[in-house]
Amino acid sequence: MTVLAHPAAHPAARPSYVGPSPQRFSQRHPWLFPWAVRAHQVRRHVQWLRPGTTWARDTEAADLPVRVKEHGSLLMRELSEDEMLLQRNKVVNLRLASARTDRVVVRPGETFSFNRVVGSCTARKGYVEGMRLSNGDAISGVGGGICQLANLIHWMVLHSPLTVVERSEHSFDPFPDKGRVLPWGVGCSIVYNYVDLVFRNDTDTTFQLRTWVGERHLRGELRADRATPTSYRVEARHEEFVAEGVDADGAEQVYRHNEIWRTVIDKRTGNTVGEELVKRNRALVRYLPEAALVRR
Repeated sequence: MTVLAHPAAHPAARPSYVGPSPQRFSQRHPWLFPWAVRAHQVRRHVQWLRPGTTWARDTEAADLPVRVKEHGSLLMRELSEDEMLLQRNKVVNLRLASARTDRVVVRPGETFSFNRVVGSCTARKGYVEGMRLSNGDAISGVGGGICQLANLIHWMVLHSPLTVVERSEHSFDPFPDKGRVLPWGVGCSIVYNYVDLVFRNDTDTTFQLRTWVGERHLRGELRADRATPTSYRVEARHEEFVAEGVDADGAEQVYRHNEIWRTVIDKRTGNTVGEELVKRNRALVRYLPEAALVRR
């Protein structure tokens, strides 16, 4: 497989970032927000019912023989006591959600939807109040914390030939990088059912997800029925914190920018066979950055 270098690999092709995006209509008129959500949900249900897409849903009891990628993410961070309660609840939610994604197989031509596999995270199903990131704030909500599972799956998929079809990131950066393992900007935002993580299998290889909650970490493996010819290195480039205007109270707004790049390596020769720009990220920062600010 050959992946052509993206034009942004050349400095002259890098974009000029602009100031804050204008608010959406439903943000200017909050009373419309529930109606907008319902419209998005109905649209997504219709999309799931349309012919032409084969959705992955089957599971395989036995592990497929080849481990393509594994990863573990820490379940609990040292936060305030109120936030620690939400984190403990998050573990409950992750245990339920990871059981839904565990052992799901994605055969050639099939498409995986996180929301379709996990379903709606309701109290009736055993989900509890966990931390959710919404409109720039960390709040409590039933099912909060399952984004960590989507983050883990997305990270493993980036290290495979699977094709990411849909992925949304959070619009703000809530915490500094202390203890961060993965590059900032590879996480996912999940809102049932219209903010989703979706990937497709365009190869002739069958893949399998393994996801479970361990003692201290959320664990995952991406497995396959045969060895893949390439490996992948994913990294952040062009990291910067940019001061972009002020908010309604006159406080300076700081946005974090970076680019996520993926390098493709031929396993047989060890040679780089291509690289691609995965995503340009921009998010409002909710903490005081230690790095120097760029002002434009």
